[in-house]
Amino acid sequence: MATLEDIARTLGVSKGTVSKALSGAGGVSDAMRKSVVETAVELGYSRICRKDASRRIAVFITNMDYAKPEDFGYDILAGFRKLAEPDGYQVVVVPLSCALENSVPYDAYMMQHNYLGGLFLGLSLNDPWLEDFKTCKTPAVLYDNCVPGNPRVTSISVDNAEAMDQAVRYLKSLGHKKIGYLSHALGSYVYQQRYQAFFRAVQANGLPCSESLGKCDFFTSVCLSEHLPALLEQGCTAIVCSHDRLANSVLIDCQERGIRVPEDLSILGFDDLPLCRFTPPPLTTIRQNRAELGKSAYFALSSQLHDVSISLIQLHTELIVRSSCGKAPRRPQAKKRIPRAEPVTKKERNDEA
Repeated sequence: MATLEDIARTLGVSKGTVSKALSGAGGVSDAMRKSVVETAVELGYSRICRKDASRRIAVFITNMDYAKPEDFGYDILAGFRKLAEPDGYQVVVVPLSCALENSVPYDAYMMQHNYLGGLFLGLSLNDPWLEDFKTCKTPAVLYDNCVPGNPRVTSISVDNAEAMDQAVRYLKSLGHKKIGYLSHALGSYVYQQRYQAFFRAVQANGLPCSESLGKCDFFTSVCLSEHLPALLEQGCTAIVCSHDRLANSVLIDCQERGIRVPEDLSILGFDDLPLCRFTPPPLTTIRQNRAELGKSAYFALSSQLHDVSISLIQLHTELIVRSSCGKAPRRPQAKKRIPRAEPVTKKERNDEA
């Protein structure tokens, strides 16, 4: 592992100059500070477990609400802080954007801001730093993302395969013989994982697993106006949704179409957001314990900071049974042609985005 002396020798400056540059102290020009940081990253310098290290760790959040108790990220952040702060770490929430990621490499950013490591929430597959994670030296914990091969990167998630098996087994026990899957676009690692896990689950349970039974789109309006009718026309008596907010939209759309839930169609969500208790009817869903995910993220990052490399942590899920799922209808609603909604215009799609 590189030392301050190595950096100083490479640049031909004093160890004190390097120390000031890395700690953010004054008396060092911006150009020199930049050179020191870039050289430190290039040489593989790390603050992990060093006596002069700050006690700051970052939680990077993008594409995820977290400010209010009903927001998905709220409990994850609370669980993380519940363990990190008593251990003496300062937790800093950093809103993440592609502009930030494109402006500086991950290791350099962490070095510049004196962060020992980071937790990432809400990354999509096109985030620039995902490429950095393949070789980064600064510990990173990725929620619902996976970058294999780097001992400094840990993935945390729930077991999506277990979750989909729970959902499909439950619906099968209610007599459903054809189950559909509705998802937002597969532009994130987790949505891809759930999509694939769904088809493995229906196949393992001896149910139809045609590709046509899985529908996805970036726009909720398209999921409702085109994909929901398509699943019903194929004879689906139950639909599993990739997340609760989409499931709630399906429930409301069914009401407007005169489709009774659960008498004509069973709907099952994923996440167990607080809204699930108040949807019309209350939503059966797969619970992922977000507070425990936050605690697990800290456990993984703390392990990395003490040179214990963890590749993957997966938590169990729990099926939460409410009123949106019922026994399969004797005469499936899908035997009648379901009228499709008016096509979604380009303006409506832009408004939704």
